[in-house]
Amino acid sequence: MNCRFCNNPLTHEFIDLVNAPPSNSFLTQEQLTEPEIFYPLRLFVCDQCFLVQIDEYKKSDEIFNQDYAYFSSYSKTWLDHANRYVEMIIDRFGYDGRSQIMEIASNDGYLLQYFQAKQIPVLGIEPASKVAKAAREKGIDTIIDFFGLKLAKQLVAQNRKADLIIGNNVLAHVPNINDFVKGLKIALNPGGVITMEFPHLMHLIEGNQFDTIYHEHFSYLSFHTVRRIFAKHGLILFDVEELPTHGGSLRIYAGHDDDESKPVTSNVADMMEKESAAGMLGLNYYLNFQKKADQVKYGLVSFLLEQKKRGKKVAAYGAAAKGNTLLNYCGIKKDLVEFVVDASPYKHGKFSPGSHIPVVKEHEITRFKPDYVLILPWNIKDEITQQLSYIRKWEGKFVVPIPRIRIF
Repeated sequence: MNCRFCNNPLTHEFIDLVNAPPSNSFLTQEQLTEPEIFYPLRLFVCDQCFLVQIDEYKKSDEIFNQDYAYFSSYSKTWLDHANRYVEMIIDRFGYDGRSQIMEIASNDGYLLQYFQAKQIPVLGIEPASKVAKAAREKGIDTIIDFFGLKLAKQLVAQNRKADLIIGNNVLAHVPNINDFVKGLKIALNPGGVITMEFPHLMHLIEGNQFDTIYHEHFSYLSFHTVRRIFAKHGLILFDVEELPTHGGSLRIYAGHDDDESKPVTSNVADMMEKESAAGMLGLNYYLNFQKKADQVKYGLVSFLLEQKKRGKKVAAYGAAAKGNTLLNYCGIKKDLVEFVVDASPYKHGKFSPGSHIPVVKEHEITRFKPDYVLILPWNIKDEITQQLSYIRKWEGKFVVPIPRIRIF
């Protein structure tokens, strides 16, 4: 395997989570009697550009198909984040009805709907047909396809270049990252802006967030590495912000490297220095992550086994991809976690991949009255604990497993 950015041979293992099924491939009752395919979940780090990455064991068009079950609009926290972004970016760059906004991996229109409400033209690009259909039902023009150089050229031929290209949690999802960034360069108008958000590799490592590793995340990104990738393809990062989303993310701002209208802010140098000071420009920083992940595994399994011995009841909330990575690596099945609640109706009546824990509606919590609710999407724990605050009526408690097991 060679690095997907610089083509350097990969020999240094970052972490091995053994084998797992695709994290969003929820099963029907009938599929429980059929064989289930598990793929290696082993990551490497490039000793030249420090891109952490997994091989493309499962093709992206097999992951983001009509059965893809993630809909962004079922998280109030994420909707609020999207709305704030739209207000901020319009205020900063002055987009209006003459502008063209494009979002890559636009999902169900969770973000573009806020531009559309202001009569600003939008275009979504989303490969998963079921979620793209939900966006179209909102009246959002959506192309069902993967973004890359080929699609970018088609958009240029149709005179559909963008003044703003948005990509939230998509840069990590593309197997050919060079082709993707080449497409960004071509699809962007002169003077245009690209913003991309992605989980910051620094927070993944220092926050022990190994559960954010799954097959649809092909790359795990630092600012240093992304800056190199964009520079190679004629784009300059002129600003960067740290965000609390997904356990700690970056939002980068990019433009054409010959665009002098947007001076590079001091945030860029500050972030480079922060990563350098942490050791991210040296190989040793990446080589001890396995032990940290294993500590979480042992702690969570021990806790669940102890509750089983005590006759306590445990349920989970949030049938999220990160939760499925955690459950599968820890070997947790429905004998230790009775069910998992999720807000999305598209997951109800199905079973989590690998662990086969049933996904149910929220009213099951009131009926079952668990002693503990294990919060799998820990990045929105405040939203969940507020929503489920009624479990305290029967002295129920919440459990968060990352970066270490905590009960409250």
